[in-house]
Amino acid sequence: MFETIASEDVTTDRLTARVLRSGSPSGTPVVFVHGNVSSSLFWQPTMAAMPESVHAVAIDLRGFGGSQTLPVDATRGVRDFSDDVASVIRALGLGASHLVGWSMGGGVVMQLALDHPELVASMTLVATVSPYGFGGTRGADGERLSEQDAGCGGGGGNPDFVARLAAGDTTDEAPTSPRSVFRNAYVADPADHTELEDLWVASMLTTATGEGNYPGDAGEASEWPGFGPGERGVLNTMVPRYFDTSGIVDLAAKPPVLWVHGTRDAIVSDASGFDLNQLGALGVIPGWPGDDVAPPQPMVSQTRAVLTRYAAAGGATHEEEWDCGHSPHLERPQEFVAALLAHIGEG
Repeated sequence: MFETIASEDVTTDRLTARVLRSGSPSGTPVVFVHGNVSSSLFWQPTMAAMPESVHAVAIDLRGFGGSQTLPVDATRGVRDFSDDVASVIRALGLGASHLVGWSMGGGVVMQLALDHPELVASMTLVATVSPYGFGGTRGADGERLSEQDAGCGGGGGNPDFVARLAAGDTTDEAPTSPRSVFRNAYVADPADHTELEDLWVASMLTTATGEGNYPGDAGEASEWPGFGPGERGVLNTMVPRYFDTSGIVDLAAKPPVLWVHGTRDAIVSDASGFDLNQLGALGVIPGWPGDDVAPPQPMVSQTRAVLTRYAAAGGATHEEEWDCGHSPHLERPQEFVAALLAHIGEG
């Protein structure tokens, strides 16, 4: 724990959540939501850099960090997570807050804005999942590839990576170890992040594994690569069958949006190394049926298209695209803090 950050458990009508807090409790509330295979610990450098006038609150999602491990109903999309976050905001009496979501957390923030708009003063989307989910769509408008959502969801989780998470592996002996995944996917230049790397790995290792949590269960599909999404667990929450937050365009009151992402993001991009269709196109997974049937998902282009429509419908948006990987808040910390404070009117 960073010296200026306190940890506490908050019990709501939905779960007991681990929460990190800093700054003045009477200050401007800023709520940080982490991404997949991580926890609130990843927000500590950003929280420590906030002025005292900001009440920074980072919440561990269910099954991550120190929060209660509860099963995830993927048929609700990410609503188990967003409803949990909303319940913590209410339990703490924060009121309308500035929501900051990283990766999957960006999807959680968008879903929260759809279902609990009164709690959202602004949105900051950091290397966010596309508004159309992860995998299984084509084009800027997120057209679904098929009813089967083949190649999406829990079946796409690497079993060795899952086993190493469950075993608490802190080594770098294999490319599927959490430490190696951090170096190869979370940041573009891992040599710049050695000082706190043990903390980031420890955060990743808090991930609860199994069919009800990470990665989730798998379903059947007759189409390539032979599996589809299940109904439980983290990866299934973001399949197009269950997840679509493009409806933010139609919000009656549109909170301002800041979108920050990196040009060297290995996870969320228009050629993501975690998209099975992209791996098929590269020949990594055999049998790929071709671009007409299973094109890689243009994740960044989809987010940009939705936010363009959001702006055209009267919402204020601002995009920051930086030379970094999947973690702009870690890789460009000073720029990120400055952009966030300006966005929420504290700069």
